[in-house]
Amino acid sequence: MTSGGSRFLWLLKILVIILVLGIVGFMFGSMFLQAVFSSPKPELPSPAPGVQKLKLLPEERLRNLFSYDGIWLFPKNQCKCEANKEQGGYNFQDAYGQSDLPAVKARRQAEFEHFQRREGLPRPLPLLVQPNLPFGYPVHGVEVMPLHTVPIPGLQFEGPDAPVYEVTLTASLGTLNTLADVPDSVVQGRGQKQLIISTSDRKLLKFILQHVTYTSTGYQHQKVDIERKLRNLVTIATKTFLRPHKLMIMLRSIREYYPDLTVIVADDSQKPLEIKDNHVEYYTMPFGKGWFAGRNLAISQVTTKYVLWVDDDFLFNEETKIEVLVDVLEKTELDVVGGSVLGNVFQFKLLLEQSENGACLHKRMGFFQPLDGFPSCVVTSGVVNFFLAHTERLQRVGFDPRLQRVAHSEFFIDGLGTLLVGSCPEVIIGHQSRSPVVDSELAALEKTYNTYRSNTLTRVQFKLALHYFKNHLQCAA
Repeated sequence: MTSGGSRFLWLLKILVIILVLGIVGFMFGSMFLQAVFSSPKPELPSPAPGVQKLKLLPEERLRNLFSYDGIWLFPKNQCKCEANKEQGGYNFQDAYGQSDLPAVKARRQAEFEHFQRREGLPRPLPLLVQPNLPFGYPVHGVEVMPLHTVPIPGLQFEGPDAPVYEVTLTASLGTLNTLADVPDSVVQGRGQKQLIISTSDRKLLKFILQHVTYTSTGYQHQKVDIERKLRNLVTIATKTFLRPHKLMIMLRSIREYYPDLTVIVADDSQKPLEIKDNHVEYYTMPFGKGWFAGRNLAISQVTTKYVLWVDDDFLFNEETKIEVLVDVLEKTELDVVGGSVLGNVFQFKLLLEQSENGACLHKRMGFFQPLDGFPSCVVTSGVVNFFLAHTERLQRVGFDPRLQRVAHSEFFIDGLGTLLVGSCPEVIIGHQSRSPVVDSELAALEKTYNTYRSNTLTRVQFKLALHYFKNHLQCAA
């Protein structure tokens, strides 16, 4: 399995809320478990033995409780990608012929199992504290993906009999619930940070605790404050192909606002350019080597903490404030923060449903939540091709060189679970005019460029197959 697949499956298998001594770690804060026992309360019913029927909430109710953006993010064996009017859908198996599919599935499963062995997956079962306190709970190994819901294993009470049992569960950032179908008088605070269970039926208490769930709801960002010179922090990188006039206009716009920032250019055009700029590093490649291969070359030469990615036909202007993006990355845990291109932010969310045969990927436009400390910025999964990133994180994810022509979301899919992404639309970069050029030689270059830029059925099929095998996905919508 490729490194891109490994990074993606890291999300599928280990991203990551860990309950340690009742503390939910990583992004989503803490969960403290407390059992309180009190004397009988007149308002609580006392059912006769055997009368109380133990049952779970119906599936329709569970879907309403544990869905995000129309997607049921709850553990299950199978998932599916449903297309709608706004969002198309793909079944990645369709990229293969029916005669080839059995062999592909066998090889895919073998590669997946090999990856699991290398990464120590699946993880060991959660470590549980036995109920001699008299409350049992998990101390390590419970994991949940962002915005997903998981049952909390090992919650149990084995203390002395009492007229009334009261258990209060508290989560600092996530929310709690139970799958048990019981009246609100027994369980209060469903879907909130504090869940209160109050019953005189010991069997019912055990049943409710066995089906308590935790839902992750947000991200936590720590802050630091460091001041440095911009040229020592940021390198601008771009990939160009058959558009020398666009590149030169973009470089001149950079120099108008950032005269001493290093710019790295990767070029797989037929004729190399002569660029007279002491702060430009120009690297040539074999003709038509490809979009993502060029991006890999460019970022491989970056030595600063951050790299600003731009397309070769962008235009820097007074609203292209790199300093603002640097401030965001310096003071949060984001790995990537995008701006906007003439107001186009292209923010999108990527959500996964796990299943036995591979995950279902759901793409939704928009963002998850505002970015703490930056009111005009948000947390999302993917952004436009104008973004600042931690160089080391970008190099770690990389760009799959097999994607030679049309690709964008694929990078953020490979980075899912590794990259924390934000967007700050107030930082704006311009875009050069798409009107035809007058010069005949440049017009010929643009015509050739457009033939390479076109998305063909063959390229689409290749990307579907890549997602199916490398990213261990079964579908997308």
